[in-house]
Amino acid sequence: MLWRMTPPDPPLPPRRDLRASWRQMQRLPVTLMITSLLAGLGIVQLTFQLGNLTYRTLTWRHETQATDARIRALERDVRVLRDAERAANDPAYLEVLARCQGFVGAQEDVVVAKGAPEVSGESCKTLRLP
Repeated sequence: MLWRMTPPDPPLPPRRDLRASWRQMQRLPVTLMITSLLAGLGIVQLTFQLGNLTYRTLTWRHETQATDARIRALERDVRVLRDAERAANDPAYLEVLARCQGFVGAQEDVVVAKGAPEVSGESCKTLRLP
């Protein structure tokens, strides 16, 4: 004959005494404090990283602009030097340059007025080489 079997009652949890429960409750605030401390350190680190990133971005942008300006100045200097090199081979430019410095042609006469100023009023474009 078969009897019907019923599952046994679950075992009762071990009875904790008041001291063990209190110890677990005391551990909770320490855990929360450690978690809060770690979260605060993470926030401080994140703030530092964002500030450092901003500083580097601004510094690099400034250095890039300064470098670009220097490159443009050097390219302008190269253009001026190439123009001066081309002009050095041009007889018309050399004649104008000589007249600006006070030279006259072989068949020309120099006429100077008595009350003439020391500096001529003639404006010669001066080309400054870098």
